[in-house]
Amino acid sequence: MALHEYELSAAIHGRRCIRFRYRGETRILEPYAFGVDAGGRPVLRGYEVGGEGDPHRPGWTLFHADEIDDLSLLEQTFAGARDGYMRNDPAMTKVYAEL
Repeated sequence: MALHEYELSAAIHGRRCIRFRYRGETRILEPYAFGVDAGGRPVLRGYEVGGEGDPHRPGWTLFHADEIDDLSLLEQTFAGARDGYMRNDPAMTKVYAEL
């Protein structure tokens, strides 16, 4: 279970969407921030744009990065911050990369 720190940072800085498996489901995400929460767990904040779920709901989500598997950077990019994005995410005590 690799954290893929380099890939997550590269995706954020390059504004590239990512695809990964999380708790058994495929997710497609615009990644915005990667850091650590108050409990010391690595977390990823992003806007989910596709994937599995019943029903799939696009929107802002916080993922435990240590539960991410099969991460891949997509060719699909995004223009910039969506409405509702906040730098210095309050869910993170330390930020490694952010848009």
